[in-house]
Amino acid sequence: MRLDKFICKSSTLNIQQAREVIDAGLVIVNDQVADKPNAQVHENNTITLNGQPLRARPFRYLMLHKPASTVCSNIDEAYPSVFSALSIPDSDELHIAGRMDADTTGLVLATDDGRWSFNIIRPNQLCPKVYQVRLRDAVTSSTAESFKSGLLLQGETKPTLPATLEILSPRDVRLTITEGRYHQVKRMFAAVGNRVNSLHREQIGHVNLDIPEGQWRKLSSAEVSPWTVD
Repeated sequence: MRLDKFICKSSTLNIQQAREVIDAGLVIVNDQVADKPNAQVHENNTITLNGQPLRARPFRYLMLHKPASTVCSNIDEAYPSVFSALSIPDSDELHIAGRMDADTTGLVLATDDGRWSFNIIRPNQLCPKVYQVRLRDAVTSSTAESFKSGLLLQGETKPTLPATLEILSPRDVRLTITEGRYHQVKRMFAAVGNRVNSLHREQIGHVNLDIPEGQWRKLSSAEVSPWTVD
């Protein structure tokens, strides 16, 4: 974690105030005066401010049910931040583990633990993500076979990894993918001549969405622990 962010997480200082106390030589890391706000520190380091030891507050791990017309950012953009819509305190300390489009709804995981979120999104993790998809046109069994074999998306040189498509009704499917390419679900259906009309994420890995739209809750230790391994 960056030193300035560690200070914010272990005190009442904001990011600008944290940088000011570092510049003033008031922060000691392992018996050395720290002078770089972006220096990487670990919770096991001995860090003091004005001679007082700093201890970071526990990390937060949250589930959010993202409404449509919100963005996976902690600041408002063309649409309001999902954190603003859900009124989560100190949301500036949080980040999303894998973004979704503004018009996509459903399960979002948020944390202030960068190592934990990296373990979810890193490519070799092959973390399954499950979506409910409503399509413009009726889907065929050949689409499921194409997704299982892998598709070459426009502008890319490597096909998608095998994906599982469950047909729920002629225009409603459940899709499981293990990648996070840009607009991947929409581009996969476009590649077979169809169009996504609505997209809803219901599961990430072992975590299932179980709260109403516009709500959030803390993850249980059982939900958090599989992604805490370095």
